Amino acid sequence: MELGLYTFGDVHPDPVSGAQVSPGHRIREILERIRLAEEVGLDYVGIGEHHRPDYAISSPSTVIAAALAQTSRITVGSAVTVLSTEDPVRVFQQFATMDLLSEGRVELLAGRGSFIESYPLFGASLDDYDELYDEKIQLLLRLDAAERTTWQGRFRPALDDALVLPRPFDHPGRGQHLRIAVATGGNPQSSVRAGVLGLPISYAIIGGQLAQFAPLVDLYRRTHAESGHAPADRFVSVAGMGFVAHDAKVARDYFYPYWLESMRRISSERGFPMPNRISYEAQAARGGAYFVGEPEQIAERIVALHGVLHHDRQAFQMDLSGVPQKESLRSIELLGTQVAPLVRAALG
Repeated sequence: MELGLYTFGDVHPDPVSGAQVSPGHRIREILERIRLAEEVGLDYVGIGEHHRPDYAISSPSTVIAAALAQTSRITVGSAVTVLSTEDPVRVFQQFATMDLLSEGRVELLAGRGSFIESYPLFGASLDDYDELYDEKIQLLLRLDAAERTTWQGRFRPALDDALVLPRPFDHPGRGQHLRIAVATGGNPQSSVRAGVLGLPISYAIIGGQLAQFAPLVDLYRRTHAESGHAPADRFVSVAGMGFVAHDAKVARDYFYPYWLESMRRISSERGFPMPNRISYEAQAARGGAYFVGEPEQIAERIVALHGVLHHDRQAFQMDLSGVPQKESLRSIELLGTQVAPLVRAALG
């Protein structure tokens, strides 16, 4: 099973020290983290997209390209690309270019976004929330299928035998096609969509009991099979919060104020119940959504979850609210050098 991390480039003031770094400084730190992730043997890094002052990355493809240029093995992808407010033609060209640069190491995770700032920014209407995504994912797949495309829809000019270049890297496992996946927060419709389209799926899990996602994963796999796609094309990723330290209590105590600040902001905006230490500890316990603890404990929980979901990749958001670089790097190192070997040994 693949292991990795993802980031949105948090630049909110540190809730412990009050320090705040610039967006440019944070992006340079992220590139250092990605280099380390490859060095310690991790498989994947995801770069998120947000259009808010508390996150540094609004153009993930730019940061992905920089990361690919500084690495040679690890897969680097978007987490996510907000396809609903993008032009699929331009997205395809950007990722095909990065695919050529990296010889097939880029991944395009297409989603609708957990925030809505990009909709007014790029002139999209939230009234078209579902229709935008449906039309644009279909066009993106048409562009990936052939170099010339004839197409007409509601949300962009028509294409008449349009030549869209460059084509992706000719990968031994998939030919000249991008690796495109569907992102979801747990909407059953998204599981069905990914299965019907024959695409990999990534579940972003920010709370609750992880076993509750088993019916969604089963729905995805069943729909994928019923739609006639090859079993080898099914791929399930799980993304959620995590932090690793040598001692479980140290890990939970250290990560808590950063988690609290991030969840407090989200809860305030969305009208959710305010988080506290009790809810945090419950989620960090076995079966919960947060993987915060010592290496042996984290490895055991990953293996246990694999027994339920049989997923192919698990990635962790380890830098909420600007966890300092030293601790971020140490957590990545432990994930790669201690957690990953235990998981691989257990799962063969």
